Amino acid sequence: MANILESIQQLNERLQNVVSVKDGKVSILDEKKLREEVIDDLIYTAVFSKDYNLKEEVKYLIREIANEFGAIPASIHELYMAMGRGETKNFTTPAVNIRGMTYDVARRMFKVAIKNNIGAMIFEIAKSEIEYTYQRPSEYASCVLAAAIKEGYKGPVFIQGDHFQFSAKKYFENPEKELNAIKELTKEAIDAGFFNIDIDPSTLVDYSKESLKDQQYHNYLNTAKMTDYIREIQPSGIDISIGAEIGHIGGKNSTVEEFEAFMEGYLQTITKKPGISKMSVQTGTEHGGIPLPDGTVAKVKLDFDVLKNIGEVARKKYGLGGTVQHGASTLPEELFDKFPQNNCCEIHLATGFQNIMFDLAPESFKEEV
Repeated sequence: MANILESIQQLNERLQNVVSVKDGKVSILDEKKLREEVIDDLIYTAVFSKDYNLKEEVKYLIREIANEFGAIPASIHELYMAMGRGETKNFTTPAVNIRGMTYDVARRMFKVAIKNNIGAMIFEIAKSEIEYTYQRPSEYASCVLAAAIKEGYKGPVFIQGDHFQFSAKKYFENPEKELNAIKELTKEAIDAGFFNIDIDPSTLVDYSKESLKDQQYHNYLNTAKMTDYIREIQPSGIDISIGAEIGHIGGKNSTVEEFEAFMEGYLQTITKKPGISKMSVQTGTEHGGIPLPDGTVAKVKLDFDVLKNIGEVARKKYGLGGTVQHGASTLPEELFDKFPQNNCCEIHLATGFQNIMFDLAPESFKEEV
């Protein structure tokens, strides 16, 4: 059972002969003991300690230990650019939103990745999830990196801010204030090791406008502003992967014409390159699926032509990785092999994993809730 450390002194004692910190440099002295015992205590302290300063120190240490161990926060930008150039095989990257038991779920993901030699997978959390699950970016990243250490995973770790979404109500009341709020969250995430950010002003699309470009105006304008901001603050030597979105999930299906209108405005507006690496589109899904009265989830008619057609233009005309499918975990399993065939570079999976956690919760806990 993991221990929650109570002081810096206890922390130093726990690290003795396992991890040394000298002049700001972290060295791993006993990798076996680190993985088998110490990392559990560190992550439990980072998450559950009531001492703010101790939590911050431990989260910083986990990040530094992970770097030394070889589990390194990374951007998937270059891989998606290679997709856009046709230099990779057809595959779709799973991006999993972990809403609870993050350390445990991430451990299982790394274990499966090692067993099956899987390289590309994304750990993500949305702006809304950060708020209602009480997982700030630094805590979420610490859980993921600690899980990598625990399972012995060495390689790039893709951590992503999902749906860093603009509130239409707040934006049209005070555009600058809402933009700054998204910037603040983005900086917090990047500082924590989120080198993949999905910007989502698709809520600002105005279908009352006549031209497609005018409809997408506030969407491409703010995506461009956020792109420039991210390029200004990203760490040296890293091009953060930036995602955009043209169709608000749960709305009408996206079209090639809308995508091209967005890209025209976006490319005319950004001042710093590179730009986005992928495009989220609406194909007929809802986040969480469409619940039926009996508790099951309705079968969704998914329009793969949206992914295929927009993805083809994204790759051939703009050199992007392809399209992104949201709300995928509640789809029938027999559909999943179709995503790589239809220019989809990434699928987002959340509710299905959350439901597993709920299904396996003790009955006594369910009754208490």
